[in-house]
Amino acid sequence: MFVSETNLEVRYAETDQMGIVYHANYLVWMEIGRTKLIEDLGFRYTEMEEDGILAPVVDIQVSYHKPVKYGQPVKIRTWIEEYNGLRTTYGYEIYTNNKDLAVTGFSKHVCVKKDSFKPVSLRKLYPDWHTTYLKAKKDPEVEGNQ
Repeated sequence: MFVSETNLEVRYAETDQMGIVYHANYLVWMEIGRTKLIEDLGFRYTEMEEDGILAPVVDIQVSYHKPVKYGQPVKIRTWIEEYNGLRTTYGYEIYTNNKDLAVTGFSKHVCVKKDSFKPVSLRKLYPDWHTTYLKAKKDPEVEGNQ
């Protein structure tokens, strides 16, 4: 399984009155991690958009384990949890600078035509992307044996 890592520092604007990261900002960080993963695999989401293809979120789940505060560096780990040629599920872990797990989550996406939102197959439109995702995704048999 290929895992991309992104580092950033919590900005003041991302926190609430208590100095803790506001919960919705983790969704933004997940998007940053997902974009970095796609780029690390050799692709750019903007190229897909230029072709009139979008990959909207169809489901998202976030679990909060430990608060993250203003000024702390964080590490976002992102991978492909599941992929079947049409749907992609990305997995996320966000760690504090103390290496404590702060957030876990996943987001599910389906590629669609921009003008109609009709689902399209990544396998057919972008065969190189498809092959790379198959190689990079989490392998349950390998994961279970580690």
